[in-house]
Amino acid sequence: MNISNTKRILAICAYFGFSLYGLAGSVTQAATPNVAADEELRQRVTEALHQDPYFYDQHVSVSVEKGVVVLRGFVTSDWDIRDALRIAGKAAGGKRVIDDLSIEQGGRR
Repeated sequence: MNISNTKRILAICAYFGFSLYGLAGSVTQAATPNVAADEELRQRVTEALHQDPYFYDQHVSVSVEKGVVVLRGFVTSDWDIRDALRIAGKAAGGKRVIDDLSIEQGGRR
């Protein structure tokens, strides 16, 4: 191999290396969750659960993971789970809501 071929090969490798590096950076940025938006969504859902006059939210926590709302804790009936999902879904504005709630019998207010 002569010097010009070696330079050409190095230039091609450098080009593809920078191309892949730029692609990896854009994929990382797209995969990074928008923390501020997640926090705003968490607060909005938490507030909606708290403001509902018929839902007891004392034992329910809300987290948001990559734009998905997760409800954790316990409630006292199936109806409470349905209410929590309905309220959270409405406040989340079409975002996915995951139910990780348990039912604890006799745990009334």
